[in-house]
Amino acid sequence: MTHSAPPATIAAIPTRRPLGIGDETAGMLLGLAGVAIFSLTLPFTRLAVGAAGDAHGLSPMFVALGRALVAAALAGAWLLWKRAPLPPRSALPALAMVAIGCVIGFPWLTSVAMRSLPAAHGAVLIGILPLATAVFAALLGGEKPSAGFWIMAMCGSALVAGFALRQSGGGLHPADLAIFAAVLLAAMGYAAGGRLSQTLGGQSTICWALVLAAPVLVPVVGWLCWRDAGQIAAAGAAAWTGFAYVSVFSMFIGFFFWYRGMALGGVARVGQVQLVQPFLSLLGAAVVLGEALEWPTVIFAIAVIATVGLGRKMQVKRR
Repeated sequence: MTHSAPPATIAAIPTRRPLGIGDETAGMLLGLAGVAIFSLTLPFTRLAVGAAGDAHGLSPMFVALGRALVAAALAGAWLLWKRAPLPPRSALPALAMVAIGCVIGFPWLTSVAMRSLPAAHGAVLIGILPLATAVFAALLGGEKPSAGFWIMAMCGSALVAGFALRQSGGGLHPADLAIFAAVLLAAMGYAAGGRLSQTLGGQSTICWALVLAAPVLVPVVGWLCWRDAGQIAAAGAAAWTGFAYVSVFSMFIGFFFWYRGMALGGVARVGQVQLVQPFLSLLGAAVVLGEALEWPTVIFAIAVIATVGLGRKMQVKRR
C-alpha cells in the first residue's frame, strides 16, 4: 500500500456513471442494489444462529464478529489489489463510526435479537432505519431539520414501539431493545460512511473501516473459536449458508453498492430507497425461513414506511 494521498487527490478520484445516467439516478440505482442485499441480512442471520428449526446453529457472537472478520480479510485483499492509498487522518473519526456502527454494533445486536425474534418482526422494527439515518445525517452534516421532520420522526418511532409492544404482550422484549440499539448504530455508520465516501470512495470507506476493526476482531474471534469449538463443529449446512451470506454479501459486497450510491446521490436522498427494505425482508423471511406473512405485520410495515416517506419530504436546511 502507498502512503496517504493528499485530500485533493482523493477527492479527484473519478466516478463512473452507469450507462451515462446522472449522478442522482445512478446513486439511487446503486443504493437500491445495496438495500436488496441488506434486506436478506435478518433472514440469513436467523438461519446462521439456528433459530429456524435447526438446533445446530452458531452462537450469535461468533456470527456477528466472525462475519466481520471474514469481510475484513476480503477488504484487506481488495485494498492490496487496488494499491489503495492510506486514508488521511481526518477520515479516522468517520471510519471509527462506521466500524463501531456497521461492522461490530449492528451485526452483534441483530444476531442476538434473531436468536429469539422472527425475522419478519425484526424487519418491521428496522423499518425506522431510513428516518434514523436522516437524523444522523442532519446531526453529522450540520443540517437543521424542520419541526415537521421531527414530528414525523416521533410518529415513526411511536409506530415501531407500538408494534413491538403489541407483539410482546405489552412489554418490550430484550431482543426488541437490541434491535432498536442496532438501528441507532447502523444509522450512525451509514451517515458517517455516506459523507466520507464522497471523498474517500465508497469501496475504500467500507474496506478501511473493516481493516480498522480487524485488530479488535482477531483475538475475540480466536477466543470464540476456542470457546465454541464443539458448537462450531456441529453447525449444520443451513447455519454455514447463513454465515456465508452475511459475511460476503451483507458485510462486504452490499456496502460497495450502498456507499457508492450515497456518494453519487447524497445520503438523505439515496437513503429513501431503504423504504423498500422491510418488504424485501418480509419476502426473504418467507422464502428463506418459511415464515408466514401475517397481515398485522404487513400493515405495520406499510404504516412505518409511509411515516418515513412523509418525514423525508419535510424540509431540512443545510449550512
